[in-house]
Amino acid sequence: MNHPAPYPIGTPGQPWGPAEFTAWRATQAKQRSYADEVEKAIDGLSGAFDVENYGSVNYAGETYTFHALRTRDWRDELPVMVVTGGVHGYETSGVHGALQFLREHGNDYAGRANVLVVPCVSPWAYERIHRWNYDAIDPNRNFREGSPAAESAALVSLLAPIADKVLMHIDLHETTDTDESEFRPALSARDGKEYEPGEVPDGFYLVDDADKPQPEFQKAVIEAVAKVTHIAPADANGEIIGSPEVAHGVIEYALKPLGLCAGITPARYCTTTEVYPDSPRATPKECNDAQVAAVRAAIDYALAHPAG
Repeated sequence: MNHPAPYPIGTPGQPWGPAEFTAWRATQAKQRSYADEVEKAIDGLSGAFDVENYGSVNYAGETYTFHALRTRDWRDELPVMVVTGGVHGYETSGVHGALQFLREHGNDYAGRANVLVVPCVSPWAYERIHRWNYDAIDPNRNFREGSPAAESAALVSLLAPIADKVLMHIDLHETTDTDESEFRPALSARDGKEYEPGEVPDGFYLVDDADKPQPEFQKAVIEAVAKVTHIAPADANGEIIGSPEVAHGVIEYALKPLGLCAGITPARYCTTTEVYPDSPRATPKECNDAQVAAVRAAIDYALAHPAG
């Protein structure tokens, strides 16, 4: 049996201390620009949507502002549809798929729904193509009040005043080869645990809420995305990333107890998309298009079935 080499930071079996966190930060180099690739795109959308700066964070002298875009003709009596991307900064199509949805379809629902889009929840991580924030915290396990992740706390506060009006929340993610080559090994090293290799599925899949599943909603999204890209098959154990496949391309997590983004509000319909950008069968454009197809199908289904 081949055993993976120990993660280069830390001592196997021992959780990280201050020295290890400092060493980890020293390896995180900026690889792309949030200002040029995301904020400029948001500026370009400001004529059609209301842009709200809902907080900021300063890491080592660098300030990052959090942005949300809302339907301009916001009406309190209409249901709210929430789209989030970039919870994990390295998951590129989540960010650019959300922006593409706004450009191409953001106003398709005028008079029928209020649309709120947060294209990039984690801008520091976006620039470094990383899963964690500056403090080596995964925002997507920390969406709760009093969160240690500033990115998570800010989004929870943004959604709190409208939480009961949110009918649908779709959170746009990717599962990548680096999940197994970098991020899960880093997690094991950080926590002083043994890394157990997993399998990266080839294709798109969804994560439903195990506490209030909506199988027909998930099915509608899968069917729409299947017209754009391939759906991930289950592995030999009938699982996708270690969870049983409950329907074609669908697994379930307990979203709120796990502190996951799609579980922030009590929305009737919620799901997390997972695109596989490293597939030889997919292009970056196809990944973005798949995210857009998922968002449109999710909103369309929620509008057609407001009572569940």
